[in-house]
Amino acid sequence: MGACIVATYVQAQSRYITSRGEISFTSEAPLEVIKAQSKELRGAIDADKKTFAFTVPVKSFEGFNSPLQREHFNENYMESTQYDKATFNGKIIEQIDFTKDGEYEVRAKGKLNVHGIEQERIIKATISAKGGKLTVRSSFAVLLEEHGIAIPKIVYQKIADEIQLKVEAVFTMQGR
Repeated sequence: MGACIVATYVQAQSRYITSRGEISFTSEAPLEVIKAQSKELRGAIDADKKTFAFTVPVKSFEGFNSPLQREHFNENYMESTQYDKATFNGKIIEQIDFTKDGEYEVRAKGKLNVHGIEQERIIKATISAKGGKLTVRSSFAVLLEEHGIAIPKIVYQKIADEIQLKVEAVFTMQGR
């Protein structure tokens, strides 16, 4: 019984979570720049297993250039009623000692699921460890076509086919 409690404690010590991470995107097309962000990114990192999982509700993105643009984003492009979240989960490639303060450049290999289509990706990120907290930052591009998101010709000059994403999230050790 005592060994079971110790094992649970050790396992919980290696797990970091966040419930208010930020993710933003920018679409830079010839006729229009569209920006939106969400502060509802959730995630977990298991330091021992080097695994991670992120999820964000698609409808949580705010900003845009108008309310109509947000409505089109949710209804016409992301179809957020059917595909209500975007996810990324997998493994951290590099060996890192998360208990030592420092800044680490890593590659996260996993499955990015956007619009119901999963794509294998390797995404570079910076992880800063300080005082038992991890801050994860990353910037990367997503091609709409790879996730089955079609842009009608009528708005082709207003919506980029490659969207730039930025992620920043602070993770705390579970149980703290």
